[in-house]
Amino acid sequence: MSERALKFKYHYLVIILSVVFLFSACGQADENNQLINDENGSATEESQANSENNDEDSTAEEETENTAANNEEEEEDTESSGYNASEENDNNAAGEEEQNGNSQPQAEGELEVHFIDVGQGDATLFKGPDFTILVDAGRHDRNDVVPYLESQEIETLDLLIGTHPHADHIGQMDRVIEAFEVEEVWMSGDEHTTQTFERVLDAILDSDAGYYEPRAGEDFTIGSSVVEVVSPDSLTGDFHEGSLSFRVVYGDVSFLFTGDAESQTEREMIESDHDLTADIFQLGHHGSSTSNTRDFLHAVDPEIAIYSAAADNSYGHPHSEVVERIESMGIPLFGTDVHGNIIVITDGESYSVSVDKSGTIAAGGQNNDAEEENQPQEEQKEEGTEANNTNSGGCIDINTASVAELTEITHIGEARAEELVNLRPFGSIDELTRIHGIGDARVNDIKEEGLACAG
Repeated sequence: MSERALKFKYHYLVIILSVVFLFSACGQADENNQLINDENGSATEESQANSENNDEDSTAEEETENTAANNEEEEEDTESSGYNASEENDNNAAGEEEQNGNSQPQAEGELEVHFIDVGQGDATLFKGPDFTILVDAGRHDRNDVVPYLESQEIETLDLLIGTHPHADHIGQMDRVIEAFEVEEVWMSGDEHTTQTFERVLDAILDSDAGYYEPRAGEDFTIGSSVVEVVSPDSLTGDFHEGSLSFRVVYGDVSFLFTGDAESQTEREMIESDHDLTADIFQLGHHGSSTSNTRDFLHAVDPEIAIYSAAADNSYGHPHSEVVERIESMGIPLFGTDVHGNIIVITDGESYSVSVDKSGTIAAGGQNNDAEEENQPQEEQKEEGTEANNTNSGGCIDINTASVAELTEITHIGEARAEELVNLRPFGSIDELTRIHGIGDARVNDIKEEGLACAG
């Protein structure tokens, strides 16, 4: 073989080896790349796996956090629910305390109590910092209560009380209800047949006012005051016996009202466990001697006494024996017939009294309790008798006296007086047992009083 051929063969072999080496190198590179890719893939898979694990961990953490958050929210809801329940329980407890008289609100600001001069009738305004109460609403034949409330810039009444259904106490209640926003009306529950009473009922029904007939032992918180009912326990049919009687307490200062409750009802109140003490006492029944007994005055132990009556009224209110009794006990006495409007102002600790005019109450009133000859027709109708009946021989003749006169006899309220008139004649005082609710014990009381006679 020639040298040239050998060189060619050598070069050919080199080329072949180079090609083989090249292919081998490429294959190795591919394998390396595959390995790298595989490794990268594994790394990617591991990364994804880790990512998934991280996501799962993150999800688990989020679920844990959400669970914790939900638990916290539930705990907060539970705490919030418990707070409201506590509040409701507190409110319920407060309501029970109000009913049971265990809670005494603090006096906030000044309270003005206006004993309004409404002639031979009653009307008293409580003008407090966060409440207004009107006790009775004057006579049916006058128009002075609404104008007076307007002069005091009254817009709403939290409570309107009619102590009993006589026209000198509920006379203008219908007009008050129509003129002002009244939250609640209290009455005794005794029913009358007069037009005045019917008008009041119609006014209540036509209004949005609530209605209630309270009984002894019930206490009510009205604003920063407490009203404690001390009578009646139940109704007998006698309007005077059924008079709503109650204390109004403002801080450390208290007021007592008894409507036209008479001596037998005063005795029942004394025998009860109710607190009767008061700094200011409005004399019962316009200062009549049928009420305001010495024992009752001792039980109330007032610092001052106030009555509402018309000047020179024919009933002789306040009766001389009551005025003398008050004076003998050293109790300052004020009356609308002498002093006009009487205003007590208190901050719940102390109080002051101001009057429209000065004057002296003389112990000279006579216990005649005769009806005025010029009494309005409506009043005559309500009392079911004519106005010209008079007493006989200085006593109240049960056979000739008017209903108004008969009601001055102890145990004889208007309902019994009307029954008495229908049962006439009576041969003696002992025959009064024919009247429903009058027994031998009450007949003895009537005899002992000495007002009644049978002519």
